[in-house]
This record gives sequence, C-alpha cells and structure tokens, in this order.
Amino acid sequence: MNTVSPERGTFLGLRKDLVLGLIGVLLFIVGDGLEHAWISPYLVDEGMSIQHTALLITIYGIAVTIGAWFSGVLAEAWGPRKTMLTGATFWLIGQFLFLTIALPTMNLAIMIPTYAIRGLGYPLFCYSFLVWVTYTNPQKTLGTAVGWFYLAFTGGLYIVANYYASFMIPIIGHVGLLWSAMLWVVAGTTIVIIFVKGRIRESVDIKEQLKILVSGITIVKENPRVGLGGIVRMINSISQFGLPVFFPTYLASYGFSTERWLSIWATAFIVNIAFNLIFGVVGDKIGWRKTIMWFGGIGCGIVMIIMAYAPVIFGDNFVAMLLVGCLYGAILAAFCPISALLPSLEPEKRGSTMSILNLGAGLAAFAGPGIVGLFIGSLGAIGVLWIFAILYFTSSILMIWVKSPSEKKVEKQETLIS
Repeated sequence: MNTVSPERGTFLGLRKDLVLGLIGVLLFIVGDGLEHAWISPYLVDEGMSIQHTALLITIYGIAVTIGAWFSGVLAEAWGPRKTMLTGATFWLIGQFLFLTIALPTMNLAIMIPTYAIRGLGYPLFCYSFLVWVTYTNPQKTLGTAVGWFYLAFTGGLYIVANYYASFMIPIIGHVGLLWSAMLWVVAGTTIVIIFVKGRIRESVDIKEQLKILVSGITIVKENPRVGLGGIVRMINSISQFGLPVFFPTYLASYGFSTERWLSIWATAFIVNIAFNLIFGVVGDKIGWRKTIMWFGGIGCGIVMIIMAYAPVIFGDNFVAMLLVGCLYGAILAAFCPISALLPSLEPEKRGSTMSILNLGAGLAAFAGPGIVGLFIGSLGAIGVLWIFAILYFTSSILMIWVKSPSEKKVEKQETLIS
C-alpha cells in the first residue's frame, strides 16, 4: 500500500519538503565526484599501469550499474531513507578502506573491491531520492521537479566537485582531497537523516521485499514500454561517457590544447544544469514524450553531426567550439523528462520502473566507451559521431511507443470517436 504523505505546497515546481533532501544529494555527490576527473592519471603517475587503471575504473562502473538497478526496488521495499543510508554506508566504508589500505599499498587486489564497494554508494543514495521525488511530487510539476534533481546532481558532480578539487589539490594534495570528500558525504547524509522521512509502502515482510526486487526485472516483460524507456535512457548518456574517450584527441588534431577541451567540456555542463530545469518545465508544458523525441533524440542527433564537422569548418576557433559545446549541453538536457515519464507508465511500481531507468544510465558507462573502442580505428572520430547520431535518432523512433497513460487514454477516446 502506498503511504506517501498528502500533497503539500511546492516551491518552483518542487515539493517544499524535498528541497532540503535535494541539498543533501548535492553535498553527497560533490564528495563522490571530487576525484573523477583526475584519478586515472594520478594512479598512473603513482606507478599503476594504464591497463590496471582501466580495469579498476571498469569494475567500479559495474558496481555503479548494480547500485543503480537496486536503487529503485530497494527504495520501494525499504523506503528511500533507509536505502540512501545504506548507500552512504557503502560509500564511507569503501572510501575509508581505499584510503587506509588500498591506496598506500597500490595493491590492485585490494583496490578493486574497496573502490567497487564505494561505487555502490552514490546510485543507492542519489537515485533512491529520485524515486522519492517521483512518488511524492505533484504530477503536474513532476518534470520540473526531476529537472531540479538533475540540476543538483549534475551541478554537484561536474561543476562544484571540479572547481573545489582544482582549488584544494594545490593546498592539501590528492590524498588530502579524498579525505575531505568524506566530510561532504557525511554532511549530505546528515541532512538526509534529519529531513528525509516517510515510506513509499507500509512495512513489508521479507517475502514481499523479494517480490518487489524481482519486479525490477519482470517489469520489462509486463510492460515493454518500460524496457524501451530504459534503452532510451542508455542512449541519452552514451555521448556523455563516449566523447571524453576520443573527442579531445580529435580536437587536438585541429590545434586545441587539453586545457581548451576541458574548458569546453566544463562549460557544456554549466549550460546543461540550467537546461535540465528549463526542459523539465518545457516537458510539463508540451508533454514529456514530445520533449524527449524532438529536442532530445533528434536534437542530440543533429548536434553530434555538428560536432563531427565543426572542427573541419572552423579549425582551431575556440569560440565556435565553445558555442557548439554549449549547444550540446543544452540539448542533452532535453532527455531529463524521461525520469518523470517512465514512472508514470506503472504508477504502482515506480521503484521497478526507476530501476530500469537507472540501469540504462549505468549501462551507458559501458556502451559509450565500447562503441568508441570498436569503431574509432576503422571509422575515425567522424564515423563514431555518426554512430552516436544514428543512435539518438533511433531513440526518437523508440519514443513513439513510450506513451504515458494519459496519452493512451486520449488516443483511445479519439479512436472511439472516429
């Protein structure tokens, strides 16, 4: 039985009692993201081979994917607060062991499990709160509320974390920065302990909890539209994980330095966090599915083609590529309403639908770099960008069948009238 509290007032589209929880998410994800931009070259400088570093990060990505899938169903079975605290516990234990045992010894056999334990943490913490948002926020502004979530999530992970890291590394060093990450995570967790309360369901026994967990898989068979939505969510992020693998090298061939690339990439996500909120509002106004189809799928497909040929046309013109990066960040945000659309397909099983959504997000971490690895040698950078473009166009086609219950109801009424 659903036990979400009655509807309360909203602040700019987000239910007021969710605002402080969102601040907790932002603080947590800052702590989680402090090392993402530099951990690989740092470990190589410390003597680890590139192959071992890649293996460590790949297994970390697998742990993130597992945590992402479990986040939805556990939030529904246990409640978001308990699931978030479980994620925080995994993160803090993994981080402590990584810093005290694994990193000092540079022993790969210890580094892999400790870093993987840490990897389970942020999806259980952050995505469980997203499930809570989809259950509690008024439906009419749910797209906007999801936009607020991704503004906090992306802003913390890509903007605040990177600026804090660049400022603090010269002062306290890389290891000191990793220790300070625990302070951010503890601060975010403390806010959750105090302010995130309530359950999605009444207390359920172990048998019912297992049933909810299984539904995170069977939901795709019961409602194939949820599975299609998960595929679209994966396509959404392929460029986000794939572009950093090869695009800096592609730009370098036209005279762009690494510093200029980093400026373009960082600026893209500053724009992205603003447009997450904008497209959340747009989705509430014109429809979530239409926003994803026309602005997200088709828009990102066109942007991939622009990114393929912009260096050819503009050469080393930094301003031109910066504008292209801003366009990419803005249009990528148009996929934001999918986190509102998918739960609406199964209102009584939102945790299960969010598990598939989060699984898609996790799988993108493999799909993006995987496509690059398979095709960069034979097709080059332009060919890979065309593959990304085709996938984005395909996501728009898939969205034809991912209709919300209200759309299907209107469609049925129009059929009866005709």
